[in-house]
Amino acid sequence: MTIIQSVDELEAIYGAPREPSLVKEVDHITDEYAAYIKASPFAALATSGLEGLDCTPRGDRTGFVRMHDRRTLMMPDRRGNNRIDSLRNIVRDPRASLMFLIPGSPTVLRVNGRAEISVDADLLASFAIDAKAPRSVIVLTVEAVYFQCARAINRADLWNPELFVDPASLPSIGTILAAISDGRVGGKDYDAEWPARATNSMW
Repeated sequence: MTIIQSVDELEAIYGAPREPSLVKEVDHITDEYAAYIKASPFAALATSGLEGLDCTPRGDRTGFVRMHDRRTLMMPDRRGNNRIDSLRNIVRDPRASLMFLIPGSPTVLRVNGRAEISVDADLLASFAIDAKAPRSVIVLTVEAVYFQCARAINRADLWNPELFVDPASLPSIGTILAAISDGRVGGKDYDAEWPARATNSMW
């Protein structure tokens, strides 16, 4: 196996990027990029901390990431499993990145910057849904914004419903937990109870 050992070796293989790949990156949210953020119900949040890297899915109602101004995004931290891996990372290392997906669109939007966690009462209240406010809001100061080439989504044919996988063909969460824990947690009861538990704790 031949392993690349330097950036020079890498660049010799791939060559220089084309001009559109460079001019697409800006340090603020343009009107065009804002349209993608407002249309997105899903983003992947990448962070870095002492234990390593973390990338977590974030989904909510369309436009859940709020553009406070051209250099600031705000994202509510809704209820989850309380691992708080991403939040723990942000407190110790503010570097963060968001990757926005829009169902049906092959274009992905990426935003890099530095994040902090706000628990301002008025800000939390402004993100409330069904009278339930998030426990914190991630505030991202934007440093770079750019769209990702559509090839990956097109190659994957990601939004083609004919290629959707039947969830029943995959191991259930209860099955995974039971296998990992030697039956201490998970199992059929977990799978049966989870839908109602998730519905009751959505916000």
